[in-house]
Amino acid sequence: MYVSSFKPTIMFFRMTNSPATFQAIMNEILRDLINKGKVAVFVDNVLVRMETEEGHDKIVEEILRRLEKNDLYIKLEKCMWKVRKIGFLGVVIGPNRIEIEKKKVDEVLS
Repeated sequence: MYVSSFKPTIMFFRMTNSPATFQAIMNEILRDLINKGKVAVFVDNVLVRMETEEGHDKIVEEILRRLEKNDLYIKLEKCMWKVRKIGFLGVVIGPNRIEIEKKKVDEVLS
């Protein structure tokens, strides 16, 4: 399993409710990939999960092309590419399972 995470950005000026608007934009741009279960989007986080490296590369390339076409940009320092495990919203997504971050478990236990 290969997982990548990246954060597209856009500058909203004088706009209220920017996170919801940005989520709607991302949902529209990536709707077909989301519906197929290949991509998950949560506001400014895009997660790609594929079983094969070739499939993963194709999806990432397609996403980056769509973001560029819509004048959205990513910061490379906030990206993770082709990792086996990734932390996301307090959980760790791995090859065959999703588990709670160890730090969160330790906080609850103490």
